[in-house]
Amino acid sequence: MYFVGVDVGTGSARAALVDGTGRILKKSTNAIQTWNPEENFYQQSSEDIWQSCCKVIREVTKGVPSEAIGGIGFDATCSLVVVDSDGLPLSVSKNGEREQNVILWMDHRAKKEADLINTTNHQVLKYVGGKISLEMETPKILWLKNNLPKNTFWQRVGMFFDLSDFLTWKATDAVSRSLCTVVCKWTYCADQTLQGGRWDRSYFEQIGLDDLSQNDWSAIGNEIFEPGRPCGSGLTDKAARELGLAVGTPVATPLIDAHAGGLGMIGIGSNNLTDSRHRLVMIGGTSTCHMLLTDQEVFVDGVWGPYYGAMVPDFWLLEGGQSATGKLIDHVINTHPAAKHLNITDDVRAEDYLNGLLVKMAADKCFDAIDWLTEDFHVYPDFHGNRSPTADLTLKGMMVGLTLSVDQENLALIYLATIQALCYGTKHIIESIEEKSGGLLNVQEILMCGGLSRNPVFIQCQANVAALPVRTSMEDDPVLIGSAMLAAAAARTSSKSPTELRPWTSSLRDAVSAMASEARTVHPSLDLQE
Repeated sequence: MYFVGVDVGTGSARAALVDGTGRILKKSTNAIQTWNPEENFYQQSSEDIWQSCCKVIREVTKGVPSEAIGGIGFDATCSLVVVDSDGLPLSVSKNGEREQNVILWMDHRAKKEADLINTTNHQVLKYVGGKISLEMETPKILWLKNNLPKNTFWQRVGMFFDLSDFLTWKATDAVSRSLCTVVCKWTYCADQTLQGGRWDRSYFEQIGLDDLSQNDWSAIGNEIFEPGRPCGSGLTDKAARELGLAVGTPVATPLIDAHAGGLGMIGIGSNNLTDSRHRLVMIGGTSTCHMLLTDQEVFVDGVWGPYYGAMVPDFWLLEGGQSATGKLIDHVINTHPAAKHLNITDDVRAEDYLNGLLVKMAADKCFDAIDWLTEDFHVYPDFHGNRSPTADLTLKGMMVGLTLSVDQENLALIYLATIQALCYGTKHIIESIEEKSGGLLNVQEILMCGGLSRNPVFIQCQANVAALPVRTSMEDDPVLIGSAMLAAAAARTSSKSPTELRPWTSSLRDAVSAMASEARTVHPSLDLQE
């Protein structure tokens, strides 16, 4: 039996064919389009995204009998999708381009609305670190209501979706939403019984979105499922034709992309989830998310959560983050005058070249580690604001120690100092969580995946700065494995065989245990510790 994991990131849709032990057998990637009509506006097309998903799923399942595909799991960025009452794209663009019906997660147009919401000090805000982020969904919906014509937009709204919930709707026609998306990004209130799960009407009334409560909250979701539960009756006839799979193939309730990475990583090198409160998961790509599980409700200023059951059953989730990490590293490289002179080939990335140059520079100065090269050069990394733990998206970046030099060595120093600054940002998040938990939470190791985990200098620097071991997966794409784990749980839960039928909680835990990979470990350099 095989499972398909699908990940929709900022710039592409990806799919993997994964076996029951969590090994990736085949992968496919297809780019998706982003429009940036003005500063802080980032828009995408849900139809473009869906067609990209169809393409990559068809490619990874080509030649595999459809009855051998046990299920499909989706994850996606926390982008906002809008459709009209007929289920067709409804534009989020000022100019009304119909296909542009997605506000990308990194869109910052809703600052005024987020500021307004935060002045309310409503009780739901304590679950998002005390302040809602303008990257979350209710500020964006409020911006749409306030800024687009009511007769051509607001009165035509059918449903708002988080992107991963949109994908399961396209696949199954089920309008259910994921507990992960609505708790983490929409202010849905869940408790340990889940029977008390609800939208807080007073919050929506206070911010001016009380009309979303009409028709039993149908516009934003009145069926909330835990990640890994089957959606509807599986693939519809139409979706099955588009994907080249069998009608009724189970489709799992999805996760946000970072949370899929968390699911794929939390069990590496260990099958004991009870130790998870000592393991910080970093999902590092364009931005970085920091995931920490706990069996108790812990509040930390500037850290999102605690979210009950949002990633792993029966655990609370704390979520820190950095708004620009991989994107910041790319920025400091690509905007430097020496970037065009780097000796880059198809097999050597800019980071690889700079990593080698740093080793040479350290050797020339008789340093035993490259870390000493930046003793007179420092970067403050919040070029795109601070998500955690300061939670101030107005902050700007800074470089100290600049000279008139514009050569490759200068670029290498800026690059290294940027990495170090980002690693200290993670250390700040860890220290804040540990302090606020009163000793309940004690991070003993970092589990890292995503694009940044493929940079050995970043991994070693993170280990050195945090004075903790950093573990990475022996498999190269834990995010896709996390989505495949969802698919495996849905397949097991929806099985018609009584001997196979399992509750979703047991099935997801079983999937984590069966499909988690082995780990490779980088230890901190003792010579650099005080």
